[in-house]
Amino acid sequence: MRITGAQALVRSLEAEGVEVLFGYPGGVALPIFDALYESTTVRTVLPRHEQGAVHMADGYARVTGKPGVVLVTSGPGATNTVTGIANAYMDSIPMVVFTAQVATTVIGTDAFQESDITGITIPITKHNYLVKDVAELPEVIKEAFHIATTGRPGPVLIDVPVDVSRAELTFKYPETVNLSGYKPTVKGHAKQIKQAAGMIAKARKPLLYAGGGVLASGAWKELKELCELMQLPVVATLMGKGAFPEDHHLSLGMPGMHGPKYVNYAITETDLLIAVGVRFDDRVTGKLSSFASKSRIIHIDIDPAEIGKNKAVDVPVVGDAKGVLAELVVELRKMNAEPRTDAWMRVIDDWRSRYPLHYHPHDEVVMPQYVVERVRELTKDRPTVIVTEVGQNQMWACQYARIKEPRTWASSGGLGTMGFGLPAAIGAQFGRPGHLVIDIAGDGSIQMNSQEMATAAIEKQPVKVVLLNNGFLGMVRQWQELFYERRYSSSVLPPCPDFVKLAEAYGWLGLRVTDPKEVDAALNAAFDHDGPALIDFRVAPEECVFPMVAPGGSIDEMLGGIPGGPVSEMLDDELLEEVWE
Repeated sequence: MRITGAQALVRSLEAEGVEVLFGYPGGVALPIFDALYESTTVRTVLPRHEQGAVHMADGYARVTGKPGVVLVTSGPGATNTVTGIANAYMDSIPMVVFTAQVATTVIGTDAFQESDITGITIPITKHNYLVKDVAELPEVIKEAFHIATTGRPGPVLIDVPVDVSRAELTFKYPETVNLSGYKPTVKGHAKQIKQAAGMIAKARKPLLYAGGGVLASGAWKELKELCELMQLPVVATLMGKGAFPEDHHLSLGMPGMHGPKYVNYAITETDLLIAVGVRFDDRVTGKLSSFASKSRIIHIDIDPAEIGKNKAVDVPVVGDAKGVLAELVVELRKMNAEPRTDAWMRVIDDWRSRYPLHYHPHDEVVMPQYVVERVRELTKDRPTVIVTEVGQNQMWACQYARIKEPRTWASSGGLGTMGFGLPAAIGAQFGRPGHLVIDIAGDGSIQMNSQEMATAAIEKQPVKVVLLNNGFLGMVRQWQELFYERRYSSSVLPPCPDFVKLAEAYGWLGLRVTDPKEVDAALNAAFDHDGPALIDFRVAPEECVFPMVAPGGSIDEMLGGIPGGPVSEMLDDELLEEVWE
C-alpha cells in the first residue's frame, strides 16, 4: 500500500514511540498536520510561538530522557526555532525538529516563506537533512532519532519540502541504522579506567565534579555507588544538578561564579578532581590557570572533543559515563580500596559551617532567597520538578533549591536563554504529568515567552510560576552596580504589565505577595490549585546574587557573602595536618 510522505512521517513518529509533538502549522506544513489529524497516539500541542515549541520539547526531553519533537512551517516558522535549537545544542538535549520547506522545484529562488534552514542550523545541530526524495524519508527519520539520542545527545533537524510530503512511497520503517561515519565510543579504555581507579584509591583530598553528561547517560546510580564507596565529596554544575541527591552529606552544591565559598575552596585545594560529563566551562572555572591548580585531573566524557579542550587532564577516559563509573567501582572493589577522606571531609565541613550561603532576612520586604527556601520546604514531600528562567532567579534557584531526584531540574545552561522557563515548564508538565512543575522566574525573562501562558491554559497543564519580580533585568543590574558605578542603562523594568491581571486574562490563578508573612499561604494556594497559577512576589529590588566571582577572577576569590578571603587564608591548619599526614 502506498502512502504520502506526510503519512510516512507520522507513521515513523508512531514507530519511534513519540507521545507528544509541539508544532505550529503553516502553508507548506499543512500536508503533515493533516496526516497528524489521523494519529491516535501522537498528541499535537499548539504553542503560541515556534521558539516556545522548541523550549517545550526541550523541557519534555530533560525530564523524561526521551527526544523532544517539534514541527513547524518554512521561512519565519523555521527561523523562529533557531534560539531553541541552539539552547538544546549547548546543553546536549536530544531533539528532532521537522521544518516544512517550499517545493524542491523552487528552492533557491527566494520563494515565499523560503529560508535555508539547513544552512542556518549547521553550527547548532548534531546533524541536519534536506529530504529531496520521499523514498528516503523513513530512513532519514530513523537516523535522526538515533543520532539525537546516542553518543553526546543533541538536536537533529529534518527539512521536508512540501512536494516530498505530498509524494507517495511504499512505507517500511527501518529496524536498524547503519551510519559508517558515526560510531560513538561507549566503552572506556580498560587501562585508563584502572589507572583512574588507582588514583582515586590513593587520593586524600579527592573531589568529584559532575555535569549534565551524568544525567544524559542515566549514570546517577553508578555515580552514587562510587561516591559512597570511596566517600567522595561531590560538586554538581548547573546542568548536573540532580545527578547526585542534594540532601546527601557528600553533596556540596554548585561550583563556579555563584557557587558557595566552601565549594570553590574545595576545588582549589583538591588533590584529585574526577570530572564526569562536564566541559570545564568558563562560568565554573573562572581563571583557568588557577582552577584546580593543585590537582591531578581525571576526565570522563563520551565526547572526545571535550577532553583537554579547556583544561589539560592527566587521565582521559572517553566513554559513556554509566559504563565507565560502573567499571571504576569494579576496579576499586578488586583493589579492596577504602576511603581516605575523613579528614578532608572535616575540612570541607568546617568551611561549610563557616561560609554557608547567606542573605539578610527582612520582616517587611520579601527576599527572593526566602521564597526559594519556602518552595523547597513546602514541596519536599511531593514529587516536584523545578524549572527556571535565566538570570538572578536562576542562580537563587540553583543555590537554594535541593534537588534529590534526577531529571527533576531544568535550566538553560550553556546559552542562558531568557524566555526558556515557562515553555520548558509546560513541556516538563507533559513529560511528568504526576509532578508539581514550578517555574522560578524573573520579571524580565518570563516576558520573552509569556504568550505560552495561553498554551498552558488551553492544554490544561497546571504549571506554577513563582515570579521573583524585582523591577529590573536583575543580573544585568547587578553587574552594573558592581562594575559600572550603578549606571542602570536599559536595565530598569517599569511595573508593566500587571502580572496578576495578565495571569487572569489567560485564565490562570493570579496572586500577588508583598509581605513575607504571606509567602507560605500564597505558595500553598498556587500549589493546590488545579490549574496553572502565577504568584507575583514583589521582592527586594536591588538584592544581589552572592557570592560572586568577578569576571576573569579565580574562583576562590569571591565577592559578597560571609567575609572570607582566598582559600590560602581560610585553611584550618590542624585539620589540614590530618589530611597531609
